[in-house]
Amino acid sequence: MAVREYSLVVEGELSNDVGNTFPPGMTLTRKEGRTTLVGQVRDQAELQGLLQRISNLGLTLLSAGTTDGDGSEREVGPA
Repeated sequence: MAVREYSLVVEGELSNDVGNTFPPGMTLTRKEGRTTLVGQVRDQAELQGLLQRISNLGLTLLSAGTTDGDGSEREVGPA
């Protein structure tokens, strides 16, 4: 699997402490009660790890998808 950029949107505006639990390459954008995490994902195992971390933190995943490199999301399925 090629490295792809993913956008994961969760409910709530995450604090810096919670945001720091994600890999250093992930950027967080907080807006209107949601946080969007964007970053490079190497493979399915890494993606599953990110999704598991979201679950372990008790966060609600609103959407997940690949981006076109410009931050616009292409949704890969309902969360």
